[in-house]
Amino acid sequence: MPATPALPALPALPASIDETAARLLALDYVPERALATTVFLALKLQRPLFLEGEPGTGKTEIAKTLAAMLGRPLIRLQCHEGLDLAGAAYEWNYARQMLEIRLAESAGPGRAALADALFSDRFLIRRALLQAIDPAQPVPPVLLIDELDRADEPFEAFLLEVLSDFQITIPEYGTVKALHPPIVVLTSNRTREIHDAVKRRCLYHWVGFPDAAREAEILARRVPGAPALLSAEIVAFVQQLRGLELYKRPGIAETIEWARALMQLDALVLDPQTINDTLGVLLKYQDDIARVQGSEAARLLAQVRSTALG
Repeated sequence: MPATPALPALPALPASIDETAARLLALDYVPERALATTVFLALKLQRPLFLEGEPGTGKTEIAKTLAAMLGRPLIRLQCHEGLDLAGAAYEWNYARQMLEIRLAESAGPGRAALADALFSDRFLIRRALLQAIDPAQPVPPVLLIDELDRADEPFEAFLLEVLSDFQITIPEYGTVKALHPPIVVLTSNRTREIHDAVKRRCLYHWVGFPDAAREAEILARRVPGAPALLSAEIVAFVQQLRGLELYKRPGIAETIEWARALMQLDALVLDPQTINDTLGVLLKYQDDIARVQGSEAARLLAQVRSTALG
């Protein structure tokens, strides 16, 4: 058996949890200790990482950060309703196959030779999953399977072979297996439960909303030009906002976007009018906006100010 080709020179995997956290932090991703631990173990054990949690809490961002941190290409499979094997893994180029058959009819090759030719590399269209485990890949990528809960439940069965053995079996072609396993990150916003068979093959972590201190650090790194008082009030207001009964609570992504929007308005501190005018940056449902606008926004801001004074 030929030796497995060596990997090209790449940044080394982190040697400890502390190093994992430090290298993520160097790329402005502020992890909690438990997440840094799970990422470290997923890299060391070569296990897929399954991240579940509210939208906008940094699940997708961790895959992007890992790709940058480790010098790997990022391959993203965005899940959606109706996603199937043809859209996620591979399909045959039927138009080119039909053309090949027409050409072969005039040339007259044997049927077996034609069948072999039709199901060869040049007719195989590689989608995200097959690209990620393609042994021809010079560098094993980071494979992001994003928002798995948006896909139909039967699609999860297609993933089991990839998650367990980093391979895909194509009936007409054979088994394609990665020479070096990709780093796999799956995310879910938990709009439905993901099957236990998928979770068993992964290391699991729930990505929750950050506490005030971590959110302030994230904001300082992602919006470094924001005035200190404005940033403090933004974080305190969003933390209060998440305590309300809302259809969709704002995530850290919305906090960052709100800070950037307020800077465009030259805001130095929060005021009731500006909050009311920009709630559409934080909240994405009209019922939530109506719940907060006016007296509730003023009450939350007053609470923020009284807490700061206290």
